[in-house]
Amino acid sequence: MASDRPILEAALTAGLNLPHSCKSGHCSSCRVRLRAGEIEYPNGVPLGLTAQEAQAGNILLCQARARSDLIVEARLIANVTDVEIKTLPCRIAQLTPLAPDVMQVFLRLPAVEALRFQPGQYLDILLNGGRRRSFSIASPPHDSELLELHVRRVPGGAFTDGLFGAPAVGSLLRIEGPIGQFVYQENSSPLLMIAGGTGFAPLKSMLRHLLEGGIDKPIHLYWGARRAQDVYEEKLVLGWARRHPQLRFTAVLSEATEAKAPHHRLGWVHEAVLADHASLEPFDVYTAGPPALIEAIRASFPHRGVRQDRLFFDSFDYGS
Repeated sequence: MASDRPILEAALTAGLNLPHSCKSGHCSSCRVRLRAGEIEYPNGVPLGLTAQEAQAGNILLCQARARSDLIVEARLIANVTDVEIKTLPCRIAQLTPLAPDVMQVFLRLPAVEALRFQPGQYLDILLNGGRRRSFSIASPPHDSELLELHVRRVPGGAFTDGLFGAPAVGSLLRIEGPIGQFVYQENSSPLLMIAGGTGFAPLKSMLRHLLEGGIDKPIHLYWGARRAQDVYEEKLVLGWARRHPQLRFTAVLSEATEAKAPHHRLGWVHEAVLADHASLEPFDVYTAGPPALIEAIRASFPHRGVRQDRLFFDSFDYGS
C-alpha cells in the first residue's frame, strides 16, 4: 500500500525493531534486500546507498516509501528482541543546562509503568502530526526511576526550542521505546568508546552500567567536541576516572587553539584514537555521534585491525 511514511518508521510503529541507526540515509544500517514490491525515494537515492548496492536490489528503509506491498530480507537482530517496545506517557521532571546548547532532561514515567532497556538504546518522543524526535537514554537500566536525555538545541526546532524557552518542567509527553541495536555486548575485551558531541549520552549509559556494576575491564573514552565547553560533563567523567583506575579519558577539541588540560588533545577524535593505537584488533569499539564521525571511523578503523563484528556505532543527526 502506498504511504508517505518511511518504511522504517512504519515498521517501528508496528513494533518491528529492524536494524537502523541514523535515520537520515547516511550510515546504511537499515539496508535490506527488496525481494518484491516497489519503493520510491522522495528526496532522491540516499548517500548511504552505493550504485552497486542499489543495482543488487538493496534499499534503505529510513528513506524509502512503499508504493506497493513489499517483501524484504532483513538481518536478524540479536540481544534486543526480548525488550518490549512500549508507548507511554511521562512528565518532564527536571531540566538542567549542561552547555549553552545542550539540556539535560529527566523524564518521569507513571508509577505503575517501567521501561526495560539495555545500555545504549534510545527512545522517541512523539509529537503532534505524527512527528518523532529520537534521543539516546543516558541513564543506565539499574537507575531508571528517571530517564535521562541530552538534548541539543536546534535553532527553529519546534521541540528543542521549547525546552530552552519557557519552563517546561511538569509538561506531559508521550514516548516510545526502547529502540535501537546499539547496546553493550558482554565480554572480556578492552573497550574504546568514542563520542561526538551528544553522542556521549548512550556511552554514559554504558559507562555507568560498567563502572557501577563492578565490571572491571580497561576502558578508554574519547570525547570529540569543538571546544572545551562542549565536553559538557567533563568534571563527571574526570571524577569517574579518579575512582575507577581502569577508565582513561581523552577530550579531543577540533576548534580549540591550545590544550589547556593534560587530558585535552587538539584535532579530530578518530585521528586521536588512531594516533594512540597502532593496532585496534584487541578492542571492542563503541562510537556514537554525527554521520561524518561514523563514516570516518568505518572507513579507517578496519585498516587498523578492528573486526567488523566488534565495531558498534550509533549514527544520528540532531532532531529539532
